[in-house]
Amino acid sequence: MSKLYSQYTELKNNNPDVLYLFKSGIFFIALENDAKILSQELNLRLTNLNENIVKCGFPVSRKEHYLRILQAKEFDFNIIDSTYGVIENYSDYMNNDKLKEIINKILAINFDEITFKEAYEILLSTHNTLKEIYK
Repeated sequence: MSKLYSQYTELKNNNPDVLYLFKSGIFFIALENDAKILSQELNLRLTNLNENIVKCGFPVSRKEHYLRILQAKEFDFNIIDSTYGVIENYSDYMNNDKLKEIINKILAINFDEITFKEAYEILLSTHNTLKEIYK
């Protein structure tokens, strides 16, 4: 039995009504019954993790789209991301990604080569993103 499946069964034993999405590389995947629900509700293909366990998932690049659908359909879901652990709050998770993007953009600035216009545009973009996050 895989480590992922063991974690899934432990979580389901504690909270059977929650749909669990595991970040696995560049995908979010659900297992067993959660995979069947995800497949049906999001029209995603059901595949096998191994000969006994079914899975379903979507690419990380589409997470905002699919998580928004699950939220709109009022599913109780948690994200399991090894970087953060169990995430129960979708908004905090998405906002954290936006904050990481801002930090990476700032860290990539070469202050010896940036123009005042470029600096202003970065500052304005950062300001607008932060206003969106902290409404």
